[in-house]
Amino acid sequence: MRLLLGSGGLRSEARRAIYYEEMALHFEGCSEVVFIPYARSDHSEYSSDIARFSQPSGVKIRGIETFANPVEAIEKAEGIYVGGGNTFLLTKGLHEYGLLDIVRKRVSEGMPYMGVSAGTNVACPTMQTTNDMPIVHPSSFETFALLPFQINPHYHDGTIWMKEGESFKQHFGETRTQRIQEFHEYNDRSVLGLWEGAFLRWADDKGLLIGGDATVFRHGFEPVTYPAGTEFDLDLVTGLC
Repeated sequence: MRLLLGSGGLRSEARRAIYYEEMALHFEGCSEVVFIPYARSDHSEYSSDIARFSQPSGVKIRGIETFANPVEAIEKAEGIYVGGGNTFLLTKGLHEYGLLDIVRKRVSEGMPYMGVSAGTNVACPTMQTTNDMPIVHPSSFETFALLPFQINPHYHDGTIWMKEGESFKQHFGETRTQRIQEFHEYNDRSVLGLWEGAFLRWADDKGLLIGGDATVFRHGFEPVTYPAGTEFDLDLVTGLC
């Protein structure tokens, strides 16, 4: 199984360079990659945007909305890329188009899977560690379950500060850490908080953290933050490369 899972936050030249390099490596040998744009309302526009943005990687992107049958598109795909946006909307689309089982099957057979933001969240057993508003109601929170743990994309440590003029004041809203602790009040599954600009390059039963930090949350334990270059196993036990 080959996964490339990114948090997003690609607004710097250095971060985009990692995106292009990792994407090219991940989809090496694929003549075309099927993009799933269900995390936004305008599928055609989103697929076109991602195709343009990803051009420096050399990877050819084709939106799944251009195929007559989405399931057949995944059955024949050489690679799959699931984009970010609203995770509730994305999950709703994945269920309605009947893509969960076929994606699991193809990825387990070796088809490379790439996800960014919401696309990373749905690689997990459920979408329950999303940051998004429930703007629609999916039939289930179940997602691809390509990994046994959860990921919280866009994770950041500490509190939020708001800028007013030239000064900042504290927001006092719940932190990402508090939200994940709420998840652990009712769920035992471990959570990987993926910081902005970071990618998890996963192969079979081991992953390598690239481009940024990640924080591991285990039920009943204090969170621990690890730097780029850290390897994780399926239990999120780590070792430095």
